[in-house]
Amino acid sequence: MRDSLPEDEVTARIEAALYSAGRPLNVDELIRASGTNSKEKTMRIVSDLIKKTKSAFKAIEIAQLEDGTYVFQLKPEYTPLIRKFAQHPLVPSAALKTLSYIAYEQPVTSKRLVQIRGSQVYSHVKELEQMQFIEHENLGRLKVYRTTKRFQDYFGITDLDSMKSKLVATTNKPAGPQSPEKS
Repeated sequence: MRDSLPEDEVTARIEAALYSAGRPLNVDELIRASGTNSKEKTMRIVSDLIKKTKSAFKAIEIAQLEDGTYVFQLKPEYTPLIRKFAQHPLVPSAALKTLSYIAYEQPVTSKRLVQIRGSQVYSHVKELEQMQFIEHENLGRLKVYRTTKRFQDYFGITDLDSMKSKLVATTNKPAGPQSPEKS
């Protein structure tokens, strides 16, 4: 067992892994990153890091997700504020709309994507495949698209059915008090 690393070094390695991963990490990945073979030590340090980030930072956190993975992230309540500062989002808005449609309707054919999103969808699909957020299989001349494990990891999605339910709940919420309007 490699337990010879100083605790500060083990902590730094876990911090670095969580910060740079850009996706949730599972316990085994954190143990590998720590440079120890000790699950107990790694989890104790992760727990300490969670407490430290809660006391030191107001807008960022280390969170444990429902599936038991850990992620270094912006607290969800700050997302709307930060959107205006994010000059170059990873996924441009139009491609993000295509991605959300694929995620919700998957598996979805290229023909259906063009019907819903228009011919610009081809450039979105190319970009999303390069990012490894979607993949396709050929069925004759049709392509059928679905999201990838990388998509789920990147967006912290542990259950696609749960994600679809949340999307439906979000889009079906009333916008607030309705006033009668003329059509």
